[in-house]
Amino acid sequence: MNAPTRALTALAAVASIALVGAPAGAQPSPTPPDSSTTTTTPFTTPNTDHCPQRNSPPQAIDLSEVPAPGQTAPAALPVPSRPVGGARLGECGAIAPDGAPGLPAEISATGWVLADLDSGAVIAAKDPHGRYRPASTIKVLLAILALRELDLDTTVTATADDANAEGSAVGLGKDGRYTNRQLMQGLVMASGNDAAHALAAQLGGDERTVEKMNELARSLGALDTRTATPSGLDGPGMSSSAYDLAVIFREAMRDKTFSDFIRTESVPFPGFPKDPTDPEDKDHPGFTLANDNKLLYNYDGALGGKTGYTDDARQTFVGAAERNGRTLVVTLMAGDVKPIRPWEQAARLLDYGFALPASETVGTLTDSAEAQEAAPVTLAAPPASPVGGPIAAAAPADSSPGFSRTAVAVVGSAIVGMLLVAAARLRRRR
Repeated sequence: MNAPTRALTALAAVASIALVGAPAGAQPSPTPPDSSTTTTTPFTTPNTDHCPQRNSPPQAIDLSEVPAPGQTAPAALPVPSRPVGGARLGECGAIAPDGAPGLPAEISATGWVLADLDSGAVIAAKDPHGRYRPASTIKVLLAILALRELDLDTTVTATADDANAEGSAVGLGKDGRYTNRQLMQGLVMASGNDAAHALAAQLGGDERTVEKMNELARSLGALDTRTATPSGLDGPGMSSSAYDLAVIFREAMRDKTFSDFIRTESVPFPGFPKDPTDPEDKDHPGFTLANDNKLLYNYDGALGGKTGYTDDARQTFVGAAERNGRTLVVTLMAGDVKPIRPWEQAARLLDYGFALPASETVGTLTDSAEAQEAAPVTLAAPPASPVGGPIAAAAPADSSPGFSRTAVAVVGSAIVGMLLVAAARLRRRR
């Protein structure tokens, strides 16, 4: 931990102690736990029965979605008047075919979809159109765009901005020379935000690339999707759904080059030259790039997929497998690494799908024509505060005069949270 990080963490601790203070004298001292006390909350699958994310993703926990000065966060995407993909996909809880066996346990993803890639039949789902942040799974949308517009054999020279892109990196270096094919491998195999930046630069820059990605999403019928960054880093208005990720992934898998990329386990990757301004730097040799998707190595018939994570999105995942002539896809959003890792949750759902007859369905991965037909909407009410803002507006607990404990807690939590976020960002930066 470096000095600025230690200072911020210490300041957060001091602020926390100062704001919380000592317990009031009228409050009894807590009873020490005995050996039978449960200290870990038992795992439960998140309840979405009442459609908490029908309009927009959960409140952001950091400052990533605060608009830049002079800008405002976009309003929530409109909700189609009819559920895209079929009436049952308008439900928000767990959805399975009538008479089907119970769904797998140990699934912590808040929203998910299990579907047949060939027929487009949705086999089962949970909150399929609930809106969540996609994190790096949105790189699949960028990959479709890049494959359509860029020559994979073109060689580009990486810039300092490419190399210094925030977040996960494949390892581009300034003045390194890479083909677009290699950048695509770094994008989908290692989730490189540096590769995403280098590809976006050729597509017109980040802002224009985001516009193109959103146009492409709408043309595919992915009406819950609006990306804010090419790489999947969170930003104002970022949104997708488990249903949309399945639609996007299905489109990507129609391109053999993409399907080859995601099933590649390892590939040689170039290095880059030393920095001429640094007398102590040396040339950086090439290395072996390995696929970061554990489903590919551990599931019989796996075809690969894409992983994702940000603090606000939590764990996201999309993956596919083929068995006995059937090809299934599973998408997970707002998940956790408990009780099992996301790729293991995907494996449980794939097993469930392969065990059901192909005729069992609850909806379809729609084509764009059907989606556009469902598009007439009633606009969702705009958020009371900027979408994804770090602090939710809270009414006082009562109208009595004075500065209440609730106000102290809200303000204190906000200060401590922002300090801890700043410390975490310093730790994450390379």
